[in-house]
Amino acid sequence: MFRSMLVRSSSSAKQSLLRRSFSSSSVPERKVAILGAAGGIGQPLALLMKLNPLVSSLSLFDIANTPGVAADVGHINTRSEVVGYMGDDDLAKALEGADLVIIPAGVPRKPGMTRDDLFNINAGIVKNLCAAIAKYCPHALVNMISNPVNSTVPIAAEIFKKAGMYDEKKLFGVTTLDVVRAKTFYAGKANVPVAEVNVPVIGGHAGVTILPLFSQATPQANLSGDVLTALTKRTQEGGTEVVEAKAGKGSATLSMAYAGALFADACLKGLNGVPDVVECSYVQSTITELPFFASKVRLGKNGVEEVLDLGPLSDFEKQGLEALKPELKSSIEKGVKFANQ
Repeated sequence: MFRSMLVRSSSSAKQSLLRRSFSSSSVPERKVAILGAAGGIGQPLALLMKLNPLVSSLSLFDIANTPGVAADVGHINTRSEVVGYMGDDDLAKALEGADLVIIPAGVPRKPGMTRDDLFNINAGIVKNLCAAIAKYCPHALVNMISNPVNSTVPIAAEIFKKAGMYDEKKLFGVTTLDVVRAKTFYAGKANVPVAEVNVPVIGGHAGVTILPLFSQATPQANLSGDVLTALTKRTQEGGTEVVEAKAGKGSATLSMAYAGALFADACLKGLNGVPDVVECSYVQSTITELPFFASKVRLGKNGVEEVLDLGPLSDFEKQGLEALKPELKSSIEKGVKFANQ
């Protein structure tokens, strides 16, 4: 029943997790590994990936509690076989043969914490996990969820470079939650069905570095400048909104898992040769002077097939773009410095 409810609720959405792009007989074998699978994001993400018919093998890794998560999720009657791996000694087995690695590992935000406060703990975790990815599944696509994404993606790039295994087309910062929020908030103000809404979000994945391009939103709505400013601010502070609402008992885990599953689904479709798969993501980029930047990306069999242009920006968005650059530049440099210590 849960599956049928999911299908009904998303049947009109362009990106349905459960939409089959191939007949079941022609879907390739795909192994997906989730690193941090027993955490607040990892568990619902594991559930959503178990529901994805494009996944044939689901590998769940964490430092503790993974066997229980794997046993629980593994009872669901969908295609993928589930195996849980626990502790550093199991990391190699968790990663070997993976086509896609999703990394939600790390500590969550708490009230009063910025993403930067998470840096020292999560940066070290990401550094170690990426060294293992370079060794055991160097050709896998890597979806980085661990915050601060503005810094952890550059850290991953530097670790892969050191191992001689860096392919900029295969490393993604998952910014999909910013897009999900922008769509939801815009639909509410524009009074249009959210399933029909599309809003590109560029820049980075923290505070003012998040820049939704509501001037390019579809369907277009005649919203005032004040409303668009408020929508932009709410999108930028969406994570804080959830942290405060949970009153010290968590951060955005469920919506992040949903967004992570959406982006992973898009990556798998691209790997499988589905044409015209376009999502926003934080990737190595030359569309601005910054080495990493989030924008629309065309996904394909090699990961990033094309980083798309930003398109026309409103004056408000142009100002936002210039305003975000110093903070994003600093976050990138911080990540590079940490990786090379």
